[in-house]
Amino acid sequence: MAAFGHTFPFYTGLKPIFPMDTTLAVIIAIFLTALVTFIIILPGIRGKMRVFWLLRVVTSLFIGAVILAVNFSSEWFVGQVSTNTSYKAFSSKWISADVGLQVGLGGVNITLTGIPVQQLNETINYNEEFTWRLGENYAEGYAKALEKGLPDPVLYLAEKFTPNSPCGLHGQYRLAGHYTSATLWVAFLCWLLANVMLSMPVLVYGGHMLLATGVFQLLGLLFFSTATSLTPPCPLRLGTATLHTHHGPAFWITLTTGLLCVLLGLAMAVAHRMHPQRLKAFFTQSSGEDPAPEWNPEEGGLLSPRYRSTAESPEPQDIPLSEASSEACCKKEHPREPDCTL
Repeated sequence: MAAFGHTFPFYTGLKPIFPMDTTLAVIIAIFLTALVTFIIILPGIRGKMRVFWLLRVVTSLFIGAVILAVNFSSEWFVGQVSTNTSYKAFSSKWISADVGLQVGLGGVNITLTGIPVQQLNETINYNEEFTWRLGENYAEGYAKALEKGLPDPVLYLAEKFTPNSPCGLHGQYRLAGHYTSATLWVAFLCWLLANVMLSMPVLVYGGHMLLATGVFQLLGLLFFSTATSLTPPCPLRLGTATLHTHHGPAFWITLTTGLLCVLLGLAMAVAHRMHPQRLKAFFTQSSGEDPAPEWNPEEGGLLSPRYRSTAESPEPQDIPLSEASSEACCKKEHPREPDCTL
């Protein structure tokens, strides 16, 4: 028993912890790869269109990455506190640690970091996740945590979100997560349709889909805020301190992105109504006029034509013919007439 610290239950070794969520890392890597690819081909675009094209690509990739990332993020509701609390069951020893709580759309993430990390001859650095996604049972995950023998602060916070807890947090946040996640997936589909339509000569419909993208993001925030405010907050007391939660970065960045999509969609609708040609120029689409080539000897002859619209072309003029050419033309058209001179 000496190898296990002489304390029941026997804790296993800490599992290696990746610096960030692997799902978020994959999403960020995919969109960064797409951005780098577009930047590589950027020199092939000429003039001011290069700036417009880069601005559109960066904005579109940012919106898509945010919608996907916040759907898998665990920082919709967050809280952190530094406290002195008990560490293990059946032990009177206390530790000084930072306790963090992150509530996402699919579950709860709880962190426990000692101050300092090495205390009681152990490394106090835990990062545990309890999920309620479709097909997963939160109660079973909590039961496995009890069998594993996790520290008291982790088990205390996880117990507050169990279905049988009097706080009612499980049904509250689980319902909010399901509805918010569904609306975010619809927003992601609208973003895909917006990109397809903006690459075709239907810019106004692309603007409408971009507006719908923002509306569904704001609708998801409304679902989350309404569901999480149905019951009074449950006090979370950890040793000598109380853990208070608030809206996290995922909530605020979703709000910002949703408002951005709404503003861009409205701006495109107004631009289509007032300045459709400028809107087409911004998306590198022609204005519909057929250019006609004009020869300019200063620019290298016909090999370097300068184009101008048909409206700018000069009107046809009558050019008088010389007497010799007129007489030859007259004889060709009237061979039997003796005199065809003008």
